[in-house]
Amino acid sequence: MAYDACLDRVPHDLSFPDQPSRPKRSLWRRGLDAILSAQQRRADREIARYLATRGGITDDIEREIERRFLFNR
Repeated sequence: MAYDACLDRVPHDLSFPDQPSRPKRSLWRRGLDAILSAQQRRADREIARYLATRGGITDDIEREIERRFLFNR
């Protein structure tokens, strides 16, 4: 025998929320996100410091930034 739920007895605001809940990030994911954002901030500071010593940004300076900060790991 199959069971059938009567929807008249279920409060609609509890059974079908308007917005689905966003899953929580795990502790490991939050830690990884914090590390990655700290590295990004450090790279941004180094690039800003490099630009401050060289003046404005030109094609040559942009290539040098890519060479130094993106590909030199």
